[in-house]
Amino acid sequence: MNDFTSRSNPMSSGTHGAAHRRKTVVRLAVLLLLALVLFGGVFAMKWFGNKMMVQYLENMPIPPATISAAEAQIMRWDNRLEAIGTLVPVQGADLTTEVGGVVEAIHFESGDRVEKGALLVTLDAQEQLGELKRLQAQAELAELNRKRREQLFKLEAISKADYDAAVAESNAARAAAEAQAGRVAQKQLRAPFAGVLGIRRINVGQYVAPGTPIVTLQSLDPIDIDFSLPEQYVGHVRPGYAVSVRVDAQPERVFEGRVLAVEPKIDTSTRNFGVRARLANADGVLRAGQFGRVALRLPGEREVLAIPRTAVNYSSYGTSVFVVQKKASATTAPAAGTAGQTPATDLEVVQRFVRIGESRGDFVAVLEGLKAGEQVATSGLIKLGNQHPVIINNSLAPKATLDPTPPQT
Repeated sequence: MNDFTSRSNPMSSGTHGAAHRRKTVVRLAVLLLLALVLFGGVFAMKWFGNKMMVQYLENMPIPPATISAAEAQIMRWDNRLEAIGTLVPVQGADLTTEVGGVVEAIHFESGDRVEKGALLVTLDAQEQLGELKRLQAQAELAELNRKRREQLFKLEAISKADYDAAVAESNAARAAAEAQAGRVAQKQLRAPFAGVLGIRRINVGQYVAPGTPIVTLQSLDPIDIDFSLPEQYVGHVRPGYAVSVRVDAQPERVFEGRVLAVEPKIDTSTRNFGVRARLANADGVLRAGQFGRVALRLPGEREVLAIPRTAVNYSSYGTSVFVVQKKASATTAPAAGTAGQTPATDLEVVQRFVRIGESRGDFVAVLEGLKAGEQVATSGLIKLGNQHPVIINNSLAPKATLDPTPPQT
């Protein structure tokens, strides 16, 4: 009976299996729905939190930056060309001897100021002096013979040919003595011009070969400066134009001078032409080989729009300034001075790209991008951005000045 019952209900077993599967699917769907609701709620809370934070940050007032500011103003600048030059002596040389020999005496100290013709070094010349005395004696004897023959010739005791031979012998002996005197003179080194000596490079008893540098001699007052200018100015520069020169060794001084010469040839490799100017250097502070910044004054003046150099913001994508202006939409701000609150201001800065030109002292010329009368930030640029609120405080700002000593015409 039991066997019959179990064999007679196959459909009942299949029904129970299908119901079980349906329950499993329902459970999985419920669990999936619960997971979606849970994670959706978490993501929704995260999105809502981020949105509220962004909204809070956007509505939070930006604290104004304290800056100094200056107006873009029209200035009259003299026409000037600026260049880099090198100081060169009017006369300068590394002194040496024409012949070799042993140093017998040194007649100067390093750094001495000497006059033209001053004896500097004597080389051993005993052999040459001995030869000079011998030749001088021969010259004296030849001259005596000439005088005797002259008397005889006047008495017609000798022929004209004999007398001419005596004259030639006397002249030859005198020339030989003078040539030897020149060789002796080569054993002495004398200053070829007045100037200042450098550091001596030899010692007494040392053998020096011909051409060995002994000491440098430089004439420093006046002193010249050589510099180059682009070829487009070749028709504007004339001898006599005023120049001023600054050197790093004397940053507080300006040395005045005049253009001495303009090179008539353009350098084909650089397309520049050379200019030489001469400067007064009575106290000798300028030295040959120094680097100098040259300002060459040209006739006339011009108007430029100028701002302090500290107002210019240099970056890889351009040159810009921060222009101070009124806020487009003023909002009610907390009262200034309230503890923990942002000070009130109706000013902001706007970044604007500009094209700048040459600079003079603490000012730079603006060629494009700015108008006269507009205010620009001159300090605190690193903390500024576009439409950043600002407060102007010029009490501690240094005063910008032009070059106080332009070259005099």
